[in-house]
Formats: sequence, structure tokens, C-alpha cells
Amino acid sequence: MLPYFVLLNRGITGGNSLPRILGVAIFLWLLILPVNSADAQTRYKITHISSSIELDGLSNEDIWQTIKPLPVIMQEPNFGGQPSEKTEIRIAYNDDYLFIAASCYDSEPDKIQSPSKKRDEMSLNNDWFGIIIDTFNDKENALAFFTTPSGLRLDMTVFNDAEGNFPLNSSWNTFWDVATVTDDEGWHAEMRIPFSSLRFQNIDGSVVMGLITWRWIARKYEVVLYPQIPRQWGFWSKFKPSQAQEVVLKGIHHRNPFYIAPYLLGGMTRTFELNDSETAYRRIDDPAHEIGLDIKYGLTSNLTLDLTVNPDFAQVEADNQEINLTRFSLFFPEKRLFFQERSSNFEFKFGGPNRLFYSRRIGIYEGQRVPIYGGAKVVGRIGQWDLGFLTMQTAPIDSLSSENFSVLRLRRQVINPYTYIGCMITNRIGTEGAYNSSYGLDGIFRLFGDDYLSVRWAQTFENDKPNKSSSLDPARISIDWERRTLKGIGYFFNYSLAGKDYHPGIGFEWRENYTRYNGRLLYGWIPGEKSALLRHQIFLEGYLIQNYENGLTESAETGPSWVFTTKSGYTGGITMKLFYEDLPDTFSLSDNSEILPDRYTFYGMDINFSTPFSGMFNVETNLGFGTFYDGRQISFNIAPDWNISSSLVLGAFYQFNYIDLPEGYQDFKAHISRLRALLMFTTRLSITAFIQYNSDIDAVVTNLRLRYNPREGIDLYLVYDEGFNTNRRRKLPVLPFTRNRTLLLKYTYTFNI
Repeated sequence: MLPYFVLLNRGITGGNSLPRILGVAIFLWLLILPVNSADAQTRYKITHISSSIELDGLSNEDIWQTIKPLPVIMQEPNFGGQPSEKTEIRIAYNDDYLFIAASCYDSEPDKIQSPSKKRDEMSLNNDWFGIIIDTFNDKENALAFFTTPSGLRLDMTVFNDAEGNFPLNSSWNTFWDVATVTDDEGWHAEMRIPFSSLRFQNIDGSVVMGLITWRWIARKYEVVLYPQIPRQWGFWSKFKPSQAQEVVLKGIHHRNPFYIAPYLLGGMTRTFELNDSETAYRRIDDPAHEIGLDIKYGLTSNLTLDLTVNPDFAQVEADNQEINLTRFSLFFPEKRLFFQERSSNFEFKFGGPNRLFYSRRIGIYEGQRVPIYGGAKVVGRIGQWDLGFLTMQTAPIDSLSSENFSVLRLRRQVINPYTYIGCMITNRIGTEGAYNSSYGLDGIFRLFGDDYLSVRWAQTFENDKPNKSSSLDPARISIDWERRTLKGIGYFFNYSLAGKDYHPGIGFEWRENYTRYNGRLLYGWIPGEKSALLRHQIFLEGYLIQNYENGLTESAETGPSWVFTTKSGYTGGITMKLFYEDLPDTFSLSDNSEILPDRYTFYGMDINFSTPFSGMFNVETNLGFGTFYDGRQISFNIAPDWNISSSLVLGAFYQFNYIDLPEGYQDFKAHISRLRALLMFTTRLSITAFIQYNSDIDAVVTNLRLRYNPREGIDLYLVYDEGFNTNRRRKLPVLPFTRNRTLLLKYTYTFNI
């Protein structure tokens, strides 16, 4: 195993290394440049109080009446207008807590919507109130705390300045409290967030944070907001840390948290394996009894240490079943709690799902759980540097040896508050000598206005590879220029390259050995008050992928699209695409459906439409049709959600894919069905039932979770999983009716030391 400093040294001093030397020189020069704070805004001083506040939901204490409400405006549907309902938001703090009070008056209180009680439920058919806090004032990351009239708690992290398809992480949880009251004037909420749950920097007795707070009135599809944030970035505009109001808190001192959270787990797992003669399946019952421990300690106000011993993630929700109609691997999001806090510190993306670090490489191998002995994580900030460090040791399983996974990530602001440079180092070492190491350098530069330039470079090194640091074979490059806006002219241009020996051992890469050119042009409109449309845009986008070594085109795609959102919440769009694929090998859709190597040109159209998500019943639909390689394709999916009452929510999903292949080949048909039921007794007790059917693998997968969460840090989970074979005679010997069965009880108790 080559030490990191040797790898980096070889990368800088190897042959033909002048570009690397210049790159490192520029990187070091940027580090010493001061951050230009010319864009700094007038800061709002939050009121400091000497006493505490009773958390009862009503802001009727005398202290609240001495604090002036924030000057809110309407953001949607008509930006800058007077809110249709009176909203008063007040903020204060003492030495230990940040307090937020909201009086959400309503002229029709019987129409207030609050159909959910479940922790971390995010549906837009609830009325909401919440606050977004950029604790480090880094203009890119933030913490979000929201509640509804029922008093549910939703806490999330915001990353990448709320850019992308879903720039939130609702799997993150921390300690805070909320109380709500509904009366004949509307509904009211009080939040109490301990400073021990926040990471921040105290400079000369002052802490500067970014603040956004807003109210959502579901039936009116209305956002009441502070500060004034334009709508030009679409739905996620109201989450953008770069647009937050800077606020000042004086004299607060961080209380370093020290939490110890042991867990106990017991249950039974049943699986089926072929006997030695492969004539029948034998049942294997494996009793489960685990004990583990998580420790969280605040090293400083900026840094948090997490330790875990024998972690178990049995309570994590099952992944959605998917039909894969591509030649490449599917990407699934991380849901395990240990990897959630400040997870944006570990991001090093190359576009789409491609990234240098993908935490699901740890503890999961070919869809199978790999036990983890333990690990440690440090996240936060040191001076101007954002820091992320992670190390974990897994147990051996089957032919896979015990492995150590380590990641170090550093980033810092340079030039201006919206520009970052950083580096990452990853290491994967097996006890039998196998290793995979990588390093990367990246920068995101705000050039002017909404224009950003992003540059990323990485190299990987592993056993049994040439590991030529002077070559592009083990390298990954990505350069893109974009204008981040959905109003007027926007664009995105990208060039990327992945060498034939680039293999990130703790990363994710869709394909290898290619050069990609990608682009998108758009023009967006935000109509006036009299229009029924909230916003709409036209796009022209596409990409070209060539083999890196011979320059031949492997894939291409291009086409226009139009998307819209109405002021009442209807959304939809039309996309037309032309595809080109040079298929080098046989592409198998199933055991009996194949597409032979050849060059193919085909086309497709997608039409999608959704009713307002603010309704108690809503439906998403999508219809796709066209040619597919040398056949024809039609796909359809529908996803209804129905809030039957404040205690019961039903959700369903159905997808049908049909590919008509040329004569002599078996057509491909696949169905996916999902049914989800959520039963909420209180905000502390809920049951989730999730049933999925996937015809492609002839299986039904069920998942039942009961969660009792009397307060943050105490959790009781009862989890039942079972899989069924639906076409048992497709193989001999006949498959068992049950694929697997698991019943587990997990209890976690957190001690606040």
C-alpha cells in the first residue's frame, strides 16, 4: 500500500506533470487570498433575553410582546404581495436556546390542513411553519426545522445552496422541541433549539448566521417569507442559504454535547439455501441478538465527533424496487443515520450520481448487509476549513475480507463568500492486501451574478493496476459552467473524462473509459399576478459520450422540453428525445429478452402531469412512448396519495414497462407496484406498512415498521420484513414460497452526559 503522501508526490512530480504543478500552484495561491466580503449585507440583531420561555405554543408572554415581528412578504403565488393571512414571527435567544414563535392567523381556521403526525413527514398538504439556519454563514449549507399544526417535527439539512433535484436530507435528526396550539384565530407554534444541537463559529464574542423563515398555507399554495427571496430559482428558492438574512447573536457559548446511545436488538432471520445436492431448498433460522453503541461528543463549537461500535441499521426503510432499462447500475440514496450529519461535507460529485465518495459502499456488498465492527467520524469547521473525516472497519463476509474505509474531506471559502476550493482523499484497504486509494481537488467559483464555474480532478490507485500518475488513464476530470436561474436565459455546459483505470473504490461511477460533452439551454418565464401560471420554462439539452481511447461515439441524446407550474399547484411537462447507442455487447433486459450488439438510433416522448401536492388527494402520472433500440417501448406510471384522516395516509405507485422486440425475440414486460400505509396514533407513535411487487424478479417484498419515539434520543422499533417468490416454478428445484423473513426489535436510549 502506497502512503498518501507518496501517491500525491508521484502525482505532482511524475512525467509530463507541468499541468499538475501549475494546478497545485494555483490551488495554494487561492488558499492565501482573503475572502472578499463586499457582498456582505446589513445584519439583523436577534434579541437576547435573560430568562427562559415556557414552551406552550402561545407567544403571549410579556417578553414576546417586546420583540418586533419580522417583516414578512408573500413569495408565492405573487412575489412581493401582501400575505393573505396575518403572520407574526418573532425570534429571541438566551445563553442556552434559540427561540422562535409564530402566530399563523387564519380567517378560516376550520380549513387549516394538518393531516400528518409522523416525525419527518414532508408532504405539502400540511400547513407548515419553519426556520432555516445557515449556522456557519457559508452561503451553501443550512439546517432546517419545521412543524405543522399537529406539532410534528421535521428537521433536515440543506446542501449545495438548494441546487439540484432534491437538495435536502430529511434523514438527519437532532435534539430540539416544539409546541403548537390551534384556536379560533389560527394556529401557533413555539420552537426551542438548543445551541448544543448547532455547530457555529464564535469570533470575538459574536456569531453570524444566515436566517430564512417561512409559512406555507397549503390550501392557497401560498408562501409567506422572510427575507425577500425572489422566485427565479424555482421551488427551492425559499431554501437557498445564499439568500438568507445575516443575523448576529452576541455572547453565546457552545455547550459541547456528550451523548451516549447504546442499543439492544433481538429477533430472528429466516432464509432458504440449496442443499448440497441442489435438489431442494433448506430453511436456515438465524437468531439475531446484537448490542451496540453510538457516542456523540462536541469537540468544540465547530467540531463534532461520532463514534460507533457494532452499528446496526435494521430500522432503515427499504429501498424502492426499480426496473433497470439501462446497461448501468442503479443508484440508491443513503438513509443510514450515522452518515447523515453534515453529509454535504463529504460531497465530491462529478455530475448525476457519479461521485468520488458514496457511503453505501460501506457495510453493503452486492445488496447484502456487511457487519461493521465500528467507526469514527469528525465533521465541522476548523478556521476557514470545512472538515469531514470518516473511518470504518467492516467484518469479513463470504469471499470478502475485512476492510477499512477512510475518507478525508477539506473545503474552504476563497475570493468571495460563494466560492470554494477543496480536496478529498479516500482509502479502502483489505486485510488480505487489496487496496484502492484516491485523491481529488475541486473548486466552485462564483464568477458574477448567478454564473458559476466548477472544476474537479481526481485520480485512483489500486493493486494490480499500472498506477501511472502521469497518465490520464486513472484520472477523472469534470469542468462545467452554469447560470443558476429559472428566469430568463439559463445554461449549463460540461466537459468530463474518465480514464480506463479510474475506479473509485468508495465511489460511484455509471460507466468507465469515456469523454462526455453535456449541455442545457433554457428560457424561463415568471408571469405576473393575473396569470394562472406560477412559472414555466423551455429547455434544449443533450449529451455526447465518446470512448476515451478511440474517440468513437458510444451514446448521445438530445431534445427539447417544456415544464410548468400553476399558481394552484398543478405541474406538468413534455419532453422529446432522440437517442443514439453503439452497443458493443449483448444487452439483456431479462433472461429471455436481449438486444444484440449494433448501432441504434431511436426516439421517445415523455408526458408528465401532477395534481396539487397541497390537496388531501393528489396524483402524479407519467406516460412515455417511442422506439427503443430496434423495438418499441411504452411506459406508464401513476402515484396517488390520499390523506384519509389526520391518522391515516395511503400512498400507491404502479409502473408498467412494455418493450416490443423484433420477431424472434421475446418481448419484455415488467410491472412494479408499491402500496404504503401510514398509521399515526400520535406524533410519538406510528406504524408504516410498505408492500412492493416487482415482476422482473418475480417477488413481493413487505416491510412493516412500528416506531415509538417518546422524545428525541429514545426509540423503539419493531421491524418485520418478508419476501415472497411469485413465480416459483421458473427454476428447478421449485423455489420456496418465502424468500426471506426477518422480525427484529430494536431499542435505543440516549444518555445526555
